[in-house]
Amino acid sequence: MTGRAEYPLISVCIANFNGMDIIDDCLRSVQNQIDTQPFEIIVHDDASTDGSAEYIRIHYPDVVLLQSLENAGFCVSNNRMVAQARGKYILLLNNDATLFPDALLTLHAYAETQSSGCILSLPQYDAATGNLIDIGSLSDPFLNPIPNMDAKRGDVAMVSGACLWITKVLWEKLGGFPEWFHTLAEDAYLCFRARVEGYSVQALGSSGFRHWVGKSLGGGKVTAQNRLATSHKRRALTERNKSFVMALTYPAPLFQLVFPLHLVLLLAEGLILALIKREWRVFREIYLACFMALWLERGRILRLRREIQSRKKIGPRLFMSVLKLPPHKLRMLLRHGVPQLE
Repeated sequence: MTGRAEYPLISVCIANFNGMDIIDDCLRSVQNQIDTQPFEIIVHDDASTDGSAEYIRIHYPDVVLLQSLENAGFCVSNNRMVAQARGKYILLLNNDATLFPDALLTLHAYAETQSSGCILSLPQYDAATGNLIDIGSLSDPFLNPIPNMDAKRGDVAMVSGACLWITKVLWEKLGGFPEWFHTLAEDAYLCFRARVEGYSVQALGSSGFRHWVGKSLGGGKVTAQNRLATSHKRRALTERNKSFVMALTYPAPLFQLVFPLHLVLLLAEGLILALIKREWRVFREIYLACFMALWLERGRILRLRREIQSRKKIGPRLFMSVLKLPPHKLRMLLRHGVPQLE
């Protein structure tokens, strides 16, 4: 199929920003799906400056192309695409990801067996090495994802927004991505909110997708020297948005126990990292910025927290069933040392 069915059952939504060197592989992987239901491809171009939007328009005329005049961020891009989508099912797909040929077939077949809404994904493989990255993720209590490698587990804490399947009805019930997040941890928000409201989050054990991790924002991966590398921007957005997700979704009394400890550990981490690197910028741009954002957004956070918690369908025990100890940052520190900040 080329990407524009008359009556699509599935809408594949791809957020693009300066993806000229990767968009061909992404789009072709969707077009080359086998034995799948009718689907459409929607691309939101987030004010690219590399000509990729015009390239898509010329070379993929069956793709529905939405163009933004200014860079709106990943959350806004996906919200706009889903609003335009005609399919019952939505697949959010990164422009730096490619699907296995049976990905849509696998996701659709499983989704049809579910009587209530759910969020699904597939095994994620490193596009550079071919190694398995995860089959969804568990989490430590501080919302640091722990890769799940058990293909039979099923229920997980979260799945990657690089390949996230959901019905349009459930997306609308959950309110989509919070646009004030801009980018990063929006997938954690959607998954944790879904779980709080009684919907399952599952990673299937078959098929899969390949992902150039960190292609868009830089970092977020282990280097050839066995060091964890990330960028200031990525780390700042991650710490801020993870804190937002905890404040919004953690039920009482877990929230009252974990969130203050999270803030104390975050403060200590920032000070220690700044001292080790002898760079005040690390504390100011990542950790202090996180505390300031929590304060400035306190009104919005409180209002949305009340809304989410009023719809709560699970208790703390079930919520905690996908949370694991020890803290994943400690594991990564012992394994890879102090992270490189670029």
